[in-house]
Amino acid sequence: MNRAARLIATALAAAAVATAAPVVTAATAATAGAASAADPFYAYDGTAPLSSYAPGTVLKTRTLSYHLLGLATPVRAVQLLFRTTDAQGRPSAGVTTVVRGLGGDGSRAVSYQSFYDSLNPADAPSRAVAGDVSLGGAIANAEALFVVPFVLQGYDVVIPDTEGQSADFAAGPEYGTTTLDSIRAASASPATGLDADTRFGMIGYSGGAIATNWAAALAPSYAPDVNRRLVGFAEGGLLVDPAHNLKYVAGGAVWPGVIPMAITGVARAYGFDLQPYLSDYGKQVFAKTQDASIVNALAQYPGLTWQKLAKPAYADPNSIPEYLAAVNKVNLGSAATPTVPGYIAQGNGGVLEGTFSNLPGIGTGDGVMVAGDVRALARQYCATGNGSIKYQQYDLLSHLGTAVPWAPTAVLYLNDRFAGKAAPSDCGRIPAGNSLAPERPVAPGK
Repeated sequence: MNRAARLIATALAAAAVATAAPVVTAATAATAGAASAADPFYAYDGTAPLSSYAPGTVLKTRTLSYHLLGLATPVRAVQLLFRTTDAQGRPSAGVTTVVRGLGGDGSRAVSYQSFYDSLNPADAPSRAVAGDVSLGGAIANAEALFVVPFVLQGYDVVIPDTEGQSADFAAGPEYGTTTLDSIRAASASPATGLDADTRFGMIGYSGGAIATNWAAALAPSYAPDVNRRLVGFAEGGLLVDPAHNLKYVAGGAVWPGVIPMAITGVARAYGFDLQPYLSDYGKQVFAKTQDASIVNALAQYPGLTWQKLAKPAYADPNSIPEYLAAVNKVNLGSAATPTVPGYIAQGNGGVLEGTFSNLPGIGTGDGVMVAGDVRALARQYCATGNGSIKYQQYDLLSHLGTAVPWAPTAVLYLNDRFAGKAAPSDCGRIPAGNSLAPERPVAPGK
């Protein structure tokens, strides 16, 4: 394992520690979050309608010191406000950060998608880079270590705020368009040193894998100009079919807090109101998680299920038409097949993180992500024209545990794609998975 791979493995361990035990106090987080929200850089204030600009157009540029836990470092970063597209296809403004590689010439770059997993815009990576310190932003601060191995190898690194400026957690298609338009913006800005010929690799774990895979799937149709420059993608701990995940984590010890978080994020992205369907307890929980980060949710709601959050008539979430429509839109199984090589890793030792579920049609996973869904997606890609899919399943590792072997493997995988080596394939050897068919409606109960 080379030095860069060891560095990123260490970074993942540090990020996992930050997720479990952030060092920022709640009071500091609240103060910094308020200041961050007022930053005028994030607001599009031009006179022309945002819709008049093509996706990826740079709207604002600033250069600043790269901050770690609020402290400035000698490293300089370029931040861009750019035009992108939200989950409903409407024009919106996104933000990305670009860090130059040591000795790099702008010919190769890595788009790193963060797993900041938050419903609070103050927790976005760009805010941490700019010096804001928030409780949820501890993850983005720890992930700064991921930048180091790539920068040392001469890669420029682009870090998009994948969830958009309203923090639409779990809204995969929006993650994808934001990531692709971030690459467009970074390539168009004179301040970054990148251009229309810069080759890109994409990498992300967990929430970052959502953005990475959706970007790879959407690129051929939404951004063919970007797709032709992609050398490949590397991801692990992937959310494929969120309807399955919400059932898989239900009743667990660590991960059930993602149920209200994910449903809130998707409802926010697609503009529907859950309140008519929630029980009194559900309304309390959803009120508490409106601006929550994953660090506010892990192990905070042991035993939580959707049925405890909903009115009895809506014990099956598929009885809620708005939910059903939205959850089918964020199912990767219904999206297009990427045309570039991909490496996908997935754990299956979820019992180590307190998830013992093994429901028919869903099965086991890493504690939060469903292994059968990820296998099914990888097999689907192989069967629909992409024979360059590498798949690894770690049956004895959980979500956090799988990140450790995945990280150095992902770095080496992308290094090989940039070097022009033939992409490995596990097509024909990936075990069968689950059905990824769209969810079907059911009638409300009584």
